[in-house]
Amino acid sequence: MKKLQFIYPLIMAFALLSCSTKEKTESTQKRPNILLLLADDMGYGELGCYGQDKIKTPVLDSLAQQGMRFTDFYAGNAVCSPSRAVLMTGKSSSYNTIRGNSGYYGDDQWMRVALKKEDITMAEMLKQAGYQTGFVGKWHLGDPNDLSTWAYNRGFDYAVQEQWSSRFGGREFDERMHWINGIQDSIFYDVKEWECLDDFRTNLAFNWLDTLNNQEPFFLFMSYRAPHGHEYTIGNNTLYQDTDWPEAERLHASKITLLDKQVGRMLTKLEEMGELDNTLIIFTSDNGAHNEGHGHSPNFFKSNGKLKGIKRDMYEGGICVPMIAYWKDHIEAASLSHHIASAQDLMLTFAQVAGTKAPEASNGVSILPALTGEEQAEHEFLNWEFQLDGWFRTMPKGGFRQSARIGNWKGVRYGIDSNIELYNLDIDIKEQNNIAAEHPEIVELMEQAFKNRSDNEAFPEGGVIQDY
Repeated sequence: MKKLQFIYPLIMAFALLSCSTKEKTESTQKRPNILLLLADDMGYGELGCYGQDKIKTPVLDSLAQQGMRFTDFYAGNAVCSPSRAVLMTGKSSSYNTIRGNSGYYGDDQWMRVALKKEDITMAEMLKQAGYQTGFVGKWHLGDPNDLSTWAYNRGFDYAVQEQWSSRFGGREFDERMHWINGIQDSIFYDVKEWECLDDFRTNLAFNWLDTLNNQEPFFLFMSYRAPHGHEYTIGNNTLYQDTDWPEAERLHASKITLLDKQVGRMLTKLEEMGELDNTLIIFTSDNGAHNEGHGHSPNFFKSNGKLKGIKRDMYEGGICVPMIAYWKDHIEAASLSHHIASAQDLMLTFAQVAGTKAPEASNGVSILPALTGEEQAEHEFLNWEFQLDGWFRTMPKGGFRQSARIGNWKGVRYGIDSNIELYNLDIDIKEQNNIAAEHPEIVELMEQAFKNRSDNEAFPEGGVIQDY
């Protein structure tokens, strides 16, 4: 295993993010860089700054202290592929090409659905605007058998990704092999040589950063692995050994703490490059906490805090996620935002930061005003639509799930013919008291929000009703 001394960089993190006495370099005069950090299945309550008291996350806690923490930020969907599709295109889930981890193609056939060519990605937008674009990690937005749908061919100058099998009619892929710029089996991840998969991938990102032209801004999307349940082993098995936690929980906590360390390494790298002060940094998650991976339970660490539900749920625990933003001299330190925002908003935010125009199909709202202390436009509503896939599971009520948020009202419906549940999040953040019967007028507004959608053959309205 690669020898890396593990020291929590609390003091270093504060030093890196504190006001510098150095004169601004030439790089700070160009348009800002954008660093997007995405955790995989991290719950609302898994960072110290969001109430976690067992798992150590000093770097991200420090980042929140030096920047802005959002209390009401939502992922694009309740599971990885459709959530990432919303993030990459700025289109809400009810208008997106991808609305589940796989789409239905008849005869019990479920296959991955790729973004269409007309779905302009965040990277394509920023590359057109003159940004150098890099991606490292989990893509999950392509057809495994069609390289044109992979990250390298969707706007990224440099793209390192694993590849998962398509399940039906496709090849089998070794997840340890990573493809660089679409070149097959470019580099192999040996778990014994690295502390974790994100450690390995962070080094690959550094390789790209070292090649950049420092006269032009960059966009780097780090799509991390942690704390996804399918990383069953890691190289660093020394963390939390003094606890009496079950092994599955010790592994889960270790992955999060090691992810925190990789964020610290990235901040240090940007400081060494002279780019930290000129970089907008966004950290968030693709959906809520999971219950996967050899015995892990989201209840053990209260991974979603007080929120109801987990990954794949339309309740708050499935879609409300951490979001931290840092941008020196632009975002007020230790600030807290209660603005209701979603992953679909980041496309328009980055467009505004880059001084370019977002695709017309993107239907988010830029949150740059909220970040910089200006008057912020509000969403009329946010809505989510999700298709549970038929891989290895039954799908009650067609697997079709919807939710919407209008102000502090939250509507949830599992099954298109089911009654809409209604909650007032202002007084019932746990979504325990369904008050739909008392507010039929709000229920009607939720119904209208659910109807705000486009047709999609692979993800039909009402889901896929099957006989078992």
